[in-house]
Amino acid sequence: MTRSKKPTTRTKTTDTKSNHKRPGRPAGAEDLSGLPVAKNEDYTADIVGIGHEGEGVGRVNGYTLFVPGALPGEKVRVKVVKVKKQYGYAKLLEVLEASPDRIDAPCPIYKQCGGCQLQHLSYEAQMRWKRQLVIDNLTRIGKLQVVGEREEGIIVHPTLGMSDPWRYRNKAQVPIGLAETEEGGLVGGFYAQGSHRIIDMEACLIQHENNDAVVGAVKKIARELGIRPYSEETGRGLLRHVIARYGFNTGEIMVVLVTNGRDLPHADELTGLIRRDVPGVTSIVQNINTRETNVIFGDETRTLWGSDVIYDTIGDIRFAISARSFYQVNPVQTEVLYGKALEYAALTGRETVIDAYCGIGTISLFLAQKADQVYGVEIVPEAIEDARANARLNGIRNASFEAGPAEVVIPAWRGKGIAPDVIVVDPPRKGCDPALLETILAMRPERVVYVSCNPSTLARDLRVLEDGGFRTVQVQPVDMFPHTVHVESVAVLVRGEAGEA
Repeated sequence: MTRSKKPTTRTKTTDTKSNHKRPGRPAGAEDLSGLPVAKNEDYTADIVGIGHEGEGVGRVNGYTLFVPGALPGEKVRVKVVKVKKQYGYAKLLEVLEASPDRIDAPCPIYKQCGGCQLQHLSYEAQMRWKRQLVIDNLTRIGKLQVVGEREEGIIVHPTLGMSDPWRYRNKAQVPIGLAETEEGGLVGGFYAQGSHRIIDMEACLIQHENNDAVVGAVKKIARELGIRPYSEETGRGLLRHVIARYGFNTGEIMVVLVTNGRDLPHADELTGLIRRDVPGVTSIVQNINTRETNVIFGDETRTLWGSDVIYDTIGDIRFAISARSFYQVNPVQTEVLYGKALEYAALTGRETVIDAYCGIGTISLFLAQKADQVYGVEIVPEAIEDARANARLNGIRNASFEAGPAEVVIPAWRGKGIAPDVIVVDPPRKGCDPALLETILAMRPERVVYVSCNPSTLARDLRVLEDGGFRTVQVQPVDMFPHTVHVESVAVLVRGEAGEA
């Protein structure tokens, strides 16, 4: 589709002063004159911190430069690649003075792949930084006092990390595409940083080895059968993604093929070869996505062979996991995270609990082991169906689930006389809906347990709850994603008059 150009006309005016524009800078552009750095020039920078994307935060003559690969305490030589009025971006050329926390990243494609950001930082230092990231957000965004700054305040505990922070992911989602060579061919791996260029990969050190084996087998089989990879540029080709799911505690494996169309050539041969080459596979599934989008899944899913689901356990709870189910990707740390949420809920067996954003019931079913009654709400109907199925699977009868927006469903429950002692929230990265926060304030539970995957929205929402009469007692960071910039946290709040946690 092309846009037709409107004809242009020139109008003569005698008001030369009002039409005069200063040459050299387009209207609305930043005035970059007088900056202490210039694009494409080299400088020595002192690195003073780590940014939210894992890049080093450097200073050159008071000017801020973001430098991927640099670490706090280092002196580095950089080349400026982009400048703005307040900050710029630079490429790391040489480490002149290294941080004692710097290590050699063990992954051979670490510098190309965008999956991890902190492999060059020792794991102990990662834990310290993630705790500080939570503290910084609480103080700067939430305007909250943290113990250590004053005698009274919120306790932020040291980050709970892993004894072995490798091979922890139970799910791989690998894009498939054409190789950037003359002969083309099928490649599958992860996107290079800041692009959709696929870095072909044979092994990922944060994926379980079985996921690597699945992806490698499917790529090999697809090449043998002449299955064409999908091209984002043309919208043609068949195989878009390979997803591998692995049950850590059951050993069950699911293979999901995301295709650009329902027709799957050599389907029987394909499934037969996958069964031959992937020991332990119990489910082979096709998902159809014909849209021109970077969203992985389409609406239609069908089972090509085996079961519709695989099973895994977290603690004593067993879960059925379908191709599109949300299920935490680090089962070891998930048990740590949910255990902390259960501890902070302080249940005695008499409480009524509401779990907002309940998903497939993972936290709800943990809570139901210690509560009198749990009510879970989630906006995605398919997730609620999974939650109910998981409750039946575990013989749990004191948990009920309803689909809809939490800020609509919870007041309706209140109208029916349901009064929660504890409300648990586990929202997406954007945090809680403001209407839900207002609902929590109106319901006035004794405790709120907030499970967060984003420290900035956690801090924002805690401020709202504090202003509404709650008090944040403690926050526990949990490292769910070692070697990345992500950190989960569990916070507990009590009503102002409810006493100590």
